[in-house]
Amino acid sequence: MSAAPTRVALVGPAHPYKGGGARHTTELAHRLRALGHPTAIESWRAQYPAALYPGRQTITDPEGEPYPDTRHDLAWYRPDGWWRTGRRLADTTDLVALTLFSPVQVPAYLGVLAGVRSRRADTRVVALCHNVLPHERRAVDVSLTRALLRRVDAVVTHSPDQALLAEGLRGAARSRPVVAQMPPHLPETGGPRPAAPGERRHLLFLGIVRPYKGVDVLLRALAAGAPEDVTLTVAGEFWGGSGELAELAGELGVADRVRFREGYVPAADLPGLFAEADAVVLPYRTATATQNVWLAHEHGVPVVATRAGTLADHVRDGVDGLLCAPDDVADLARALKEFYAPGEPERLRSGVRPVDAAPYWRAYTERLLGA
Repeated sequence: MSAAPTRVALVGPAHPYKGGGARHTTELAHRLRALGHPTAIESWRAQYPAALYPGRQTITDPEGEPYPDTRHDLAWYRPDGWWRTGRRLADTTDLVALTLFSPVQVPAYLGVLAGVRSRRADTRVVALCHNVLPHERRAVDVSLTRALLRRVDAVVTHSPDQALLAEGLRGAARSRPVVAQMPPHLPETGGPRPAAPGERRHLLFLGIVRPYKGVDVLLRALAAGAPEDVTLTVAGEFWGGSGELAELAGELGVADRVRFREGYVPAADLPGLFAEADAVVLPYRTATATQNVWLAHEHGVPVVATRAGTLADHVRDGVDGLLCAPDDVADLARALKEFYAPGEPERLRSGVRPVDAAPYWRAYTERLLGA
């Protein structure tokens, strides 16, 4: 006999919020509903104060199929709304998943949790941690996250390292965090452009530019290891602007080889960026989980990445990309030099295969529902 359906509420961003977090929440809702579990999304009317997120928070055009049963009632400045949402969810759901991206969300999530508990004790509440703690953290971040993780019924993380971090915050007396590997939730881009033969002599970094992403390491490696005719595009939102990186490129003598494309990259622009590149380079110092390896492979492009976080799990070294040590200019320079050995870009491109998302999602939903 099959198990009874679980009524699920996902509390997290959805369109018009942009980026991987919104896509993940939306895709998860679609997948749960397809499995027969009635699912709703409780999204935000205002997720963060503008001062805490210097980039663009929302977009006009959805990057995938929006989820129909989505509410936008939560606001960071309305604690009364947090409580009311929790009480309503206690009456209508069996499982509430609080999708944690930043400690800024924790006060609202504690309000939702308090509302649930005031109404019913048997509604399970899970913290679904995309990041247990920020890559660049403050002392208050630890206190806030600990307060949430010690109050929920279960914690789900996307890697063993993140689970270990969550376990330390949660305390030994509580259930151990569940590890569920992040599944693919790629934007709808219309598919890759037909690949032109030959090398482009061009590399691409894509994503939010923050110190932990290691773009400064990439610039130094470009100067030290890549052939002098190879160029680079850094495309994404720059936290704090591109001034310091542009200055570094000038000091390294590669300013004429680097283009900074500032601002959020909409899905419609991605095929063109990938078509111009021989490889996507992900020089992360640290990482939890990222979609950018799968996104590059979806567009037929190999990846040069560090072994930070789960990046190495998605790159077959020497088959569809190359791996190197994190925060190591010399090793990244070595990888770029090897990548541009005669015939190597085309050989690695021929090894790229799109990811099969179904097995990842099957395992992920099972872990979440069983947490």
